[in-house]
Amino acid sequence: MKAQTAMQAWVQRYLEERRRLGFDLCISGSQLVQFARYADRCGHRGPLTLDLVRDWAQGQAMRATSITWARRLDILRPFAKYLVQFEPQTEVPDATIFGRSHRRLTPHIYTDQEIRDLITAAGRLPPSRGLRPATYQTLFGLIAATGLRFSEGLHLHDPDVDLGRGVLTVRQTKFNKSRQLPLHPSSAEALSRYRAARNRRVSTGKDTPFFVSADGSALPSRTVHDVFARLRQQLGWTARGGHPQPRIHDLRHAFVVRRVMQWHERGVDIDHAMLALATYMGHSKVSDTYWYLTGVPELMAIAASKFELFAHRQEVGHG
Repeated sequence: MKAQTAMQAWVQRYLEERRRLGFDLCISGSQLVQFARYADRCGHRGPLTLDLVRDWAQGQAMRATSITWARRLDILRPFAKYLVQFEPQTEVPDATIFGRSHRRLTPHIYTDQEIRDLITAAGRLPPSRGLRPATYQTLFGLIAATGLRFSEGLHLHDPDVDLGRGVLTVRQTKFNKSRQLPLHPSSAEALSRYRAARNRRVSTGKDTPFFVSADGSALPSRTVHDVFARLRQQLGWTARGGHPQPRIHDLRHAFVVRRVMQWHERGVDIDHAMLALATYMGHSKVSDTYWYLTGVPELMAIAASKFELFAHRQEVGHG
């Protein structure tokens, strides 16, 4: 291709080649297309420049934090490296221009009362005699009770919910891992009630999503987030943490925090328990689980007590 090739053509070629190799690039691909349109609107031609990268990353997200800018940079860097082979003067941005892109923000840790209020509010959704209220009550309740990722709960199929054994099978989710999760009897009972209500209204089969819309189809992710946002507004919650608003995903965080605090209160060996919790949560690294001890205020006391015990042992050992 010539130097005057439009950026959208370069991005399209890059995405086609990467997807032929098996990369999905759904979100990052959409971001790259946005960048290419921006570059072409600006009349840019030729090699990618650092000025263009900075202008797009910051100019398109002025109200965002430097984390957002850094994440946009992460998306552009592989494309820039690809473009170098055709446009040798391309400037590949340094990964540290805007700082680290994966700084974890403190989540909103729901109180037990907030979770009860959410379930109650979901039960009041219209239509009062339809399946919709039970669907959202059960979905949000399941995430809170098991710590599932939102996508994992949404993508459960009917055979994945084995109420006879009291086990959920979570298939090929994040990091391409599958795992089985035991259910508390109260959770199994709630799922059983929902399944019975669902089966009275829609036809089911082995490919039926466990949680369905009124017509029996899968629940769209965007629709669930919109419903949650309306309920959150009704409940008047104030965010506690680094995010602007409490999120569905924070139900998972709250599950972890409650579990670790219960273990601490009961005198459980936290280090041993954290290994089991990492497997249960589907974390790829146990450090992702240990992050809660230092990244969430509710658990900082546990981290402090562990350090004090370590320091005391060091003093004794050197005494």
